Amino acid sequence: MLRPIVAVNGQASAERADLTPSVRWALASLSLSMLMPSLDTSIANAGLPALAQAFTASFQGVQWIVLSYLLAITTVIVSVGRLGDIIGRRRLLLVGISLFTLASLLCGVAPRLWILIAARASQGLGAAIMMALTVAFVGGTVPKAKTGSAMGLLGTMSAIGTTLGPSLGGVLIAGFGWPTIFLVNVPLGILNFLLARRYLPADRRSPTTDGARFDNVGTLLLALTLAAK
Repeated sequence: MLRPIVAVNGQASAERADLTPSVRWALASLSLSMLMPSLDTSIANAGLPALAQAFTASFQGVQWIVLSYLLAITTVIVSVGRLGDIIGRRRLLLVGISLFTLASLLCGVAPRLWILIAARASQGLGAAIMMALTVAFVGGTVPKAKTGSAMGLLGTMSAIGTTLGPSLGGVLIAGFGWPTIFLVNVPLGILNFLLARRYLPADRRSPTTDGARFDNVGTLLLALTLAAK
């Protein structure tokens, strides 16, 4: 009778041991991949008056800084899962993090409003990849017993990013100027890229995805429909 109890205790200890530092760092990467896009969903709202003044533009014009980001996310996020199955989720997530980080840098140094809007659209593409694939990685990264906790953590990070955006944006603009609301993503993005490359599980080619195709036409039609609205 004692041996089964000892065995169960040993198994429980082994499950707790599965949360190794590598798993925790992987969760840190996934948390950043959810926090950063959520933060940029709202952080630019606080900067619209300052951006309108900086670029001598109308408020309707600078609104596209926000709209281009949201439009890019809405257009691509539906198809990211299929694209990840085709080229590999880890590889695609690294591309998304890189695109988001580079686009954030371009946003911070943009000399013209149209360049800033284009950079924000590119940032939105990276954000869509990060937000879609972050949830998909939980099952292959975290032990099954911890899946619910990991999903709760990602939901919390999303809520924190969306809520914190306006206040953080206001502080950064008042203290350091409008470029910092975008440049703050650069060090976070570099850290996230390194963590994801080191700790997220490698891609495995599945035979069920052979011959899968990305829906280019559907994605284009969705983009045109959203833009028309």
